[in-house]
Amino acid sequence: MAITGLAHVNIRASEALVERVRRFHADVLGLVEGRRPPFQSRGYWLYAGTLDIIHLTIDPSMDEDAPARTGWLDHFAFAAADLEGTLARLDAHGVAYQVEQVPVSGEVQVFTRDPAGIAIELNFAA
Repeated sequence: MAITGLAHVNIRASEALVERVRRFHADVLGLVEGRRPPFQSRGYWLYAGTLDIIHLTIDPSMDEDAPARTGWLDHFAFAAADLEGTLARLDAHGVAYQVEQVPVSGEVQVFTRDPAGIAIELNFAA
């Protein structure tokens, strides 16, 4: 077996929280809702270009205020473009963020959180 890349990240939550997370990733980060197979569960697939990178699954048994235990996952990161446009979009939506510059490479990292409290890192090439 050889791992060739990351297929997707799945977020499973109550319907209300999934809706807030969906709007954040679409309206603020610019992902696009796209085709999702007709699973028995309800949810959304969010795309970056042709890649379905975030799967959102509605779990009616989950309480919005009680997150599932998922271990030690700290954050997930996206390669991104248009730093100035991204910062303007975050500002327009009132989303808090922190900007860091990677020593030596000059890569810029923008850190924020989605409505589910998941840390998001956006990486911009120097």
